[in-house]
Amino acid sequence: MIRELVFRHTAGSPPGLELVDLAALAERALRHGNDPYAPLRPAFHQLIAVRSGRIGVWVDFTAYEPGAGDWLWIRPGQVQRWGPGLTEADGVVVAFPPGFPDSATTAATVVDPTFARGPISPAGPEAEGLRRALDHLRYEYDSSSQLPLEAHLRALRHLLAVLVERLTAAYGSESGRAVPSETFRRFHRAVERDFAVTRRVEDYAAALGYSRRTLTRATEAAIGMSAKRYVDERVVLEAKRELAQGDLAVGAVAERLGFAGAGDFTKFFRQRTGATPTAFRRRARGA
Repeated sequence: MIRELVFRHTAGSPPGLELVDLAALAERALRHGNDPYAPLRPAFHQLIAVRSGRIGVWVDFTAYEPGAGDWLWIRPGQVQRWGPGLTEADGVVVAFPPGFPDSATTAATVVDPTFARGPISPAGPEAEGLRRALDHLRYEYDSSSQLPLEAHLRALRHLLAVLVERLTAAYGSESGRAVPSETFRRFHRAVERDFAVTRRVEDYAAALGYSRRTLTRATEAAIGMSAKRYVDERVVLEAKRELAQGDLAVGAVAERLGFAGAGDFTKFFRQRTGATPTAFRRRARGA
């Protein structure tokens, strides 16, 4: 199975937030018993800012090479693996669990589909705003003795909120997508919780108090696909993660994802990817 990575803050740093220089990330991971170059599934957010150099990172089967001035947001649950350039690049990773930001920031920005979104290259005032927000967060992060702990944590939450809001806006301006509605956010949270329990949009609609049509409209407006396809894509993504990075047999993967048997799972997977689970695993392992 893919190794789950829980959030662990360094002794002396504020609980709930960690700022790590890219060049020191591999050494820190090894100290905690993790291989940074192996597939891992972190249970926390990572905001990656590259100041110089270039790093390689794989996120859910997609290879990225963010360079100077780029930002990358890796979300909880995404399977990642670091590649070349990590120890030579200059930059920082801002890591925090989903519950650390204040509730308003979480509701507006942190809840988002777990599908990989690549690096962005902000420019002009957008880039300057991100730089200043990160610098201010770093200053407060390194100044823990200047305020009582509770005040220090409140300040960090506020400053992280500024950074997250600016990065969310930067991603929005790059993609041109509309801000997801509360209906879609509720649907997203339900799918994240229950995609291995049910793939029927009607079940989600009944649980949330919406009609199937309302969920479909909200999903199409947010990410350009139907509600049914959204649920199926989430199941396919999890199946790909397990097949490519885990060691479970196909039948065990089918059971984990709520299928009646390996045959039903194989039919579902082949219809949506064009390959059987076994063929996908072989190709992914070969790559």
